[in-house]
Amino acid sequence: MRSADGTRPGGYLTPSGPTKAPWLGILWKALAVTGSAAVLAAVAAALTADLFAAASSLLGWFLIAAFFGISLLVGHVVGRRNPSGAIGMFAVTYAIKVVGFAVILFGLGTPVWLHREWFALTAVGAVVLWQAAEIRAFSTTRHLIYNDADDSSPQGGANA
Repeated sequence: MRSADGTRPGGYLTPSGPTKAPWLGILWKALAVTGSAAVLAAVAAALTADLFAAASSLLGWFLIAAFFGISLLVGHVVGRRNPSGAIGMFAVTYAIKVVGFAVILFGLGTPVWLHREWFALTAVGAVVLWQAAEIRAFSTTRHLIYNDADDSSPQGGANA
């Protein structure tokens, strides 16, 4: 197969490998999408209610971003050393986060200044947008399914 722009000296296409550090890319895309929406929600809260409503909105987003972001960071760290172990670590991290999230919400209680409606609205919106952004970002990553044989080996490369 030849390439019009000649990616190799002979003009042949080179195979591409898996996406490097896919979990960080997914994290940044999800943070960008949900963070933008949270800022818009905070502006709407400030204009329709008060600054405490805006702060409540941002707090709702921050808790969701921290909750989901920790998993992606763990996936990044573990996935670099052991890609097949990343999924197992996601499950372990999820269980730990659920307990930690419950401790935060029930242990701290509800601050007097918190606007529950803006907090909940932004948190639920952030969950939905985060999941959509994660799925979209994950669908564009490349994953190595089979280990390609080295081009210098008798079985691989030009002889295959």
